[in-house]
Amino acid sequence: MSGNSPFFRIAAGFFFLSALISCKKEALPEEQTTLLHELELAVPPHFPPVQKDPDNPLTEEGVELGRMLFYDARLSGNNRISCASCHHQELAFSDGIALSNKGVSGMVLPRHAPVLFNLAWAKQGLFWDGGAKNLESQAFGPLTSEDEMHQDLYELERELKAIPDYVSRFKRVFKQEIRSADVVKALSQFQRTLISGGAGYDQYIRKEAGLSSAELNGMNLVLAKCSACHTGPLFTDQGFHNNGLDMVFSEEKEGIYQGHFRVSFNPADMGKFKTPSLRNVMLTAPYMHDGRFKTIEEVLEHYNSGLKTSATLDPGLYQNHGAAGIPLNETEKKEIIAFLGTLSDESFIHNKKKGNPLTL
Repeated sequence: MSGNSPFFRIAAGFFFLSALISCKKEALPEEQTTLLHELELAVPPHFPPVQKDPDNPLTEEGVELGRMLFYDARLSGNNRISCASCHHQELAFSDGIALSNKGVSGMVLPRHAPVLFNLAWAKQGLFWDGGAKNLESQAFGPLTSEDEMHQDLYELERELKAIPDYVSRFKRVFKQEIRSADVVKALSQFQRTLISGGAGYDQYIRKEAGLSSAELNGMNLVLAKCSACHTGPLFTDQGFHNNGLDMVFSEEKEGIYQGHFRVSFNPADMGKFKTPSLRNVMLTAPYMHDGRFKTIEEVLEHYNSGLKTSATLDPGLYQNHGAAGIPLNETEKKEIIAFLGTLSDESFIHNKKKGNPLTL
């Protein structure tokens, strides 16, 4: 790969962004350093604690600024595409299509847009291959990608500085003039508040509601057959796994089909992609990193009979007699789907505080 390749431009951009974030802030007049209101996340009681980021502490003002930016199409180079263009609240902040072509270039993207919830617990890297260290660096990718938002960061700063409301808000939150590094900090603050923990399953855990016999059977099946990767209240181990989608992992497009290997360069990571959460899974079709499965039934049949073996196939997908797969009969499939339905969080997808502030 040449130094002019998109991969190296993004890597250089992450370095540039880190430098911006760590720069010393210029002092502003006292009247511009209004006290901010610290925000404590509403963490469901059965969720693990959240590790706070000392470099980007949550404030009510910062979160609201991030919310405004998330829905603002002026973040894109053509002023037509916002973060919400590919992350719809009613779909648990997914986009409902396999591979999007909504970006500035109109080119079809090689990966399915990931969901955006419970990112306050994100670890081991973001993107399907783990290529971004944290939410702040992750936001840089779509902002500057030629095929996504294609924004020049200096132009973005100039555009936002022409909007008095943004000028005032940035000065209050970050105590300095508008910088692209603070744009991604604000976006990250908002995204960390996208917590989904109010589904029917959560009501069951809190002893506020019951589950049907089919749902309970499905829950036990998921615990027995799926929890090695889809574990805990987040229903993801946040790790990287080869789940038998392919046998060959092309070097095309700078190895984007090679999964975590393109980040770690460890052959053991070939074809491994980040485990998505099962939460809201019935709202977020299609599935997998490339959106190849249109329905959850197709996903279950893949694990039942469609696994493709390779050197890095997850060991947990091999049966005792050596064959690959998770055997499921038709009744078990229906029961699993019944349980997955209890992970849909209607309160989350209809929460007006997470919606577009420009339409309220």
